[in-house]
Amino acid sequence: MSALAPSRTVDAPARRILIVDDSVVARAALGRMIDATDRYVVAGAVGGVAQAMAFLQTNRVDIILLDLELPGIDGLTGLPDLLLAGRGARVLVVSATAGDGALATIQALALGAADTLAKPGIGAFAGRFGDVLTEKLDRLISPDDSAASVTSAPRAAAMPQIGAFDIVAVGASTGGIHALSAMLRAIPVSFVKPILVTQHLPASFMPYFAAQIALIAGRPCDVADNHMRLRPGRIIVAPGHAHLCLSRTSDGAAVRLSNEVVASGCLPSVDPMFASAAQVYGKRALGVVLSGMGRDGSIGARDLLREGAAVVVQDRGTSVVWGMPGAIANSGQATAVLPPDEIGRLIAVRGMAA
Repeated sequence: MSALAPSRTVDAPARRILIVDDSVVARAALGRMIDATDRYVVAGAVGGVAQAMAFLQTNRVDIILLDLELPGIDGLTGLPDLLLAGRGARVLVVSATAGDGALATIQALALGAADTLAKPGIGAFAGRFGDVLTEKLDRLISPDDSAASVTSAPRAAAMPQIGAFDIVAVGASTGGIHALSAMLRAIPVSFVKPILVTQHLPASFMPYFAAQIALIAGRPCDVADNHMRLRPGRIIVAPGHAHLCLSRTSDGAAVRLSNEVVASGCLPSVDPMFASAAQVYGKRALGVVLSGMGRDGSIGARDLLREGAAVVVQDRGTSVVWGMPGAIANSGQATAVLPPDEIGRLIAVRGMAA
């Protein structure tokens, strides 16, 4: 398989994939799995970031499969440049260091990877791994019916008018960690309103996720626990095995974890977080929905809007998957549709003025 030329004629429907892995055996195994499908084709297979950058100068691809353990420039270091050079290509990290709960996984997602997949030993490149790889690719290209069928909602003004708020509740899924990072970087450390985050991740990821968010946001970040009080200047993330809900207290609000079954089937789910924020804070809550697959958050958004609160969603152009924000925008429920950094600036301006 040539490093710089497609392995076979690329039919129009086939999505083009670039493999970046320093193992010749791994490149060959991944290439066989991809070429065995009728939906994907290997456009190129290279051994490092520098070769990938050179390839992307003259070739367009839809997806980049990226190993993290690479000679010279490692995958994490090269990820931002590959995203820029890829001109819209989505990066699926396929690496032995990208297992459940691994710090490298959270770092890759925060830097903009669309998804991750733990790479098995060479002898295990078959069977279930191939099925999982294809499932991951399918989700990145055709995430769900809601994302495929929506039309782009009109973009709101750069600094729309929203009411005063006392809490920010953020929901996200696929592609959401990178969007969340961009949003939080735009919020100054002087911002003191509590921020709640429900990100669709397994429980094993949460300690690393909270640590990464604290580093990015420049403020403490806790994994939610029952009866935890909301405190100024802190972020609380859903624990991964339960919904992050709120209950009233004599001096404010506290965390109430729940395992109730919800319409989206997600655990944790954005909907119960939004619903409880609406109950406790009413119109002084702000809901935010970032990149994600499915429709989680759309039911809770209605609860917030019914109380007079605002709901801001990420725009389609910057979303890895516009399922969750798109479902809200296209139903006319979005108070504003903005890129993540502009959402952060809006939060900072309105939150610090309120």
